[in-house]
Amino acid sequence: QVQLVESGGGLVQAGGSLRLSCAASGFTFRSYTMAWFRQAPGKEREFVAAMSWNEGSASYTDSVKGRFTISRDNAKNTVYLQMDSLKPEDTAVYFCAGSRGPVVYINKALYDAWGQGTQVTVSS
Repeated sequence: QVQLVESGGGLVQAGGSLRLSCAASGFTFRSYTMAWFRQAPGKEREFVAAMSWNEGSASYTDSVKGRFTISRDNAKNTVYLQMDSLKPEDTAVYFCAGSRGPVVYINKALYDAWGQGTQVTVSS
């Protein structure tokens, strides 16, 4: 079955870096647009970044532009999120998501595959 497993979360000081990974199985990874979302306590799950199936198009929410980089390795069925210059407001559970096809969506309702999430905590 479709499975997405995130890893790489943890506790880091403000200004530090983390690299999240999401290993995919059970579907044709290269046919899916992959994305990262995050959800802070008491808040809605929000879009962070996404990359199309052929690495040709990437999108970021404004608050992470210039600090976060999404990438994917289709040979390893893995998508990454490099997070630099982390801020306390980046603290959240980060989720990996997949959507069949080449279109990069911001709307979480258009993603049909989800991981269980990994906690990222940034201390001030």
